[in-house]
Amino acid sequence: MGIENPVRYKLKHLSIEEEKLSITISCENITLKEEPNLQIINRKTKEDISVPLKKIDELGQQYLAVMDIHLLSAHVQNKGCLDFYVNFLSDESDISKKRLKSSLEPIELSHYKDEVNNIIFFPYTTKKGNFSLKLLVKKFVTRIDDIKLTSEGILKLKGFAFRLNAAESLKIKEKYLILRMKKGNDEEPLIMKYELKDLPRYDLAEYVNEQSSLESIGFDVELNLKSLYEELNTQLVFQFYIQFIYENTTAGDEIISTSKPIKVIKTEQLNPNQFTVLTTEKGPARFHVFTKKKTKHFQLRMNDYRFSTRIEYFVKGKLKRGAAFIRRRKNKLKKSIEKRIQNSYKAGFKMAGKLPVKQKLVMFESFAGKQYSCNPRAIYEYMKKEMPEYQLCWSVNSAYTQTFEEKGIPYIERFSLKWLFAMARAEYWVVNSRMPLWIPKPEHTTYVQTWHGTPLKRLAVDMDEVHMPGTNTEKYKRNFTTEASKWDYLISPNAYSTEIFARAFQFNKTMIESGYPRNDFLQTDNSAAVIKALKEKMKLPQDKKVIIYAPTWRDDQFYKKGKYKFDLDLDLHQLREAIGEDYVIILRMHYLVAENFDLGPYEGFAYDFSNYEDIRELYMVSDLLITDYSSVFFDYANLKRPMLFYVPDIETYRDKLRGFYFDFEKEAPGPLVKETGDVVKWVKETESEAYTLPQSFGPFYEKFCYLETGESSEKVVDVVFRKNK
Repeated sequence: MGIENPVRYKLKHLSIEEEKLSITISCENITLKEEPNLQIINRKTKEDISVPLKKIDELGQQYLAVMDIHLLSAHVQNKGCLDFYVNFLSDESDISKKRLKSSLEPIELSHYKDEVNNIIFFPYTTKKGNFSLKLLVKKFVTRIDDIKLTSEGILKLKGFAFRLNAAESLKIKEKYLILRMKKGNDEEPLIMKYELKDLPRYDLAEYVNEQSSLESIGFDVELNLKSLYEELNTQLVFQFYIQFIYENTTAGDEIISTSKPIKVIKTEQLNPNQFTVLTTEKGPARFHVFTKKKTKHFQLRMNDYRFSTRIEYFVKGKLKRGAAFIRRRKNKLKKSIEKRIQNSYKAGFKMAGKLPVKQKLVMFESFAGKQYSCNPRAIYEYMKKEMPEYQLCWSVNSAYTQTFEEKGIPYIERFSLKWLFAMARAEYWVVNSRMPLWIPKPEHTTYVQTWHGTPLKRLAVDMDEVHMPGTNTEKYKRNFTTEASKWDYLISPNAYSTEIFARAFQFNKTMIESGYPRNDFLQTDNSAAVIKALKEKMKLPQDKKVIIYAPTWRDDQFYKKGKYKFDLDLDLHQLREAIGEDYVIILRMHYLVAENFDLGPYEGFAYDFSNYEDIRELYMVSDLLITDYSSVFFDYANLKRPMLFYVPDIETYRDKLRGFYFDFEKEAPGPLVKETGDVVKWVKETESEAYTLPQSFGPFYEKFCYLETGESSEKVVDVVFRKNK
């Protein structure tokens, strides 16, 4: 645009009063030909609304926008996040869009509560310094706006903290500053608590609607770091939290509410990076307060500062940095080589895709080539029997070929040269999970995406936030919808899933609402003879009932991308003691979970079937299902057997990680419990002759299983492969 400085639009002031949001914006480094407009984008759906900006000064440096909060609320359906952009026309007649920057003032204090809908409009500054507006039900708000570390080792902190939308029955009894850090390799974290007294913050009056809150939101605290170091005699890094202890005037008990780690953003007025060196009883020590680069979490580090220790740290630091430098160079070189190989492979795939199509070649793949299972297996077995004129072949990860070898199933190792030509020339792909984004789909290939479950937890575009490694929310959604755009057919198990899949995957091609092919087996082969044969194959005792425990994975608990942690909260020892005489339990972890559980102490009672080829056979031999939020219960319901939901972390999973598409706690076709003792009680209840499935089961079955008649494979094949006959 012919200017040296970048165009900037900055939030100067905002207020939310009388159901109106008013925003004043300053314009820097540009002369506008026309008045700009404010573009407000729903972060989840990317839909936008436009609001005019009116000039409020003669120079055209400040603009005002006024919005109805009900319009904003409807834009995100009462829950979500709005991002703000300014569209403008410059002197060069170029239409441009710029993100609205925040002034870093305490704008979160200008929150507004919609009393009718019990929703909080919460303005805030993003990590990148942009202005956004969240609509939420509750939130713990903390901010440190003054930090001083004296030469005597006294850390002085001043700030404010409050809980949005706390129930009227909750009265603040005590509040604390919490310093939390694990001590060495101990399991229990080291926690220090400092009581906070109310501090009036009349200086914030211009931001606050309820002036009465100014009496109590502030705090002012001093920490003697020298005394703390001498008391602990160790080197530690602490994170800071705020904790409120409420008195519940209705129930008569106490409720503890703790914030997330406190963040501090550096400004001209606030420098969180400060240190001092002091002489202590243990010798010289260095005290350093700072913020983490990526997270902005405020932290305190205390360490020994004797000369010998400093030399030791210096040498170790140099060696560590040297090793890190070599490792970075090595990783960079490795990634560069891998990228070149991938680009060459991708180019080869595109070239092979120009070759003549190999008519009636169908390539199958299940869970990234790791299993002979799920919907692709059911379709494969149906076609092998009914359509011998087709050439059927599997795409298999090189580490998982044993099953295919033993069964004599034709396969090609994934990403081999032979695989490249087979996939690029195949007339059909039948796959149940996403393929790598870089694989191009040839024009002549029909891509049948079977998917692998009825959705309980939110998927793809419907997710508010993504906590998975190696990605972020926007990138994850973009990659997902890009992959989904390659699908020609998508299988749906019911009308409920059809609606969600179309929206969450942004899928607008042919949906096959047929029921899941993999569940045909549960309808056609459910017999005592089949169950007996399967138990013999699995080496399970014939005289005991079988419980299958099949939990899902947690987005935010991982070792690395594609490898997730899982803590086995279910107490196997307690279960064995209580029901081990009559039951065995088989564990079926999600295919993304990397754990290898040591079941040696539970030999003869607990069995790990996580790598068993197909879960449908595990369903068949099981008398009871225990799961959490996994979609396995939608399939297991076809057997009309008891199921229970072991959900000790339901609040976190529901409110933070994913969220549910329906009221899981009311509509689940079985009880929800949080303790192993309650699992034992339920198992014993199912043994009673008077036991019946819960009332919720009937409506659940009619809503989700009504298409499962044993003919789903045939329905899919009719649509995809017999469509021209």
